[in-house]
Amino acid sequence: MNTTIPKIALGAWSWGAGAAGGDQVFGNHLAEADLQLVFEKAMECGLNLWDTAAVYGEGSSERILGNFIRNGNREEVIISTKFTPQIASDSPEAMQEMLDGSKARLHTDVMDIYWIHNPMDVERWTPKLIHPAKSGQIKKIGVSNHNLSEIKRVNEILAAEGLKVSAVQNHFSLLHRSSERAGILDYCKENGITFFAYMVLEQGALTGRYNEAHPFPAGTGRGHAYNPHLKELSALIGELSVIGTRFNASPAQVATAWAISFPKGHFRLSA
Repeated sequence: MNTTIPKIALGAWSWGAGAAGGDQVFGNHLAEADLQLVFEKAMECGLNLWDTAAVYGEGSSERILGNFIRNGNREEVIISTKFTPQIASDSPEAMQEMLDGSKARLHTDVMDIYWIHNPMDVERWTPKLIHPAKSGQIKKIGVSNHNLSEIKRVNEILAAEGLKVSAVQNHFSLLHRSSERAGILDYCKENGITFFAYMVLEQGALTGRYNEAHPFPAGTGRGHAYNPHLKELSALIGELSVIGTRFNASPAQVATAWAISFPKGHFRLSA
């Protein structure tokens, strides 16, 4: 990956509303005007890598991000979005159709990174990346939520066409280290693949903001996942706070710094 890519990607999963959107998963009800301020401040700070997906909020995440991009300089923004097999049509051109929809919502003809969101059918969907990549619609190919054997198989299919996996995006945090144990981090390092760690802060569970007295919003995806474990997490948050006092850092900053400095190759965080 280009060395100018920042260490932290800003994720837009929590933007927008609808299925797999910010309201249902996170309990967020953020207006576009609120998010505009987030976008502008991030760009001001040099955080110009934005990660989204066609499935987030039924396309609303891409639409909101696209509105901000349209009003700025496209060349200053690095766009990362995803093809999600579960919402693909039965058409032989399903990937191209989803990519075209993302391009329209994001107001761009080229995706800097385009991911297969999960390995629903590696043999079926991987070859569909070849035409968009060779025609210049995709600069870099990524795979997300794939295990090691699936990543290797994707690389084999692409290699036959002179292409390769440039990035892997998997769940990785202080609480979730399966990519390390499975050898995925080592494989990425050995093959020059950038590893994107997502949910580094476990959707806010490692920030110190939530506890038994102040749980996640009920009826949301993250409330269901984390509220039953807030008592157990309090000990870890306490340790992060102790470490943070030495560096004037919050628990969230300590957890983020741990992931950035993880000694297994080229890391990026999708925060």
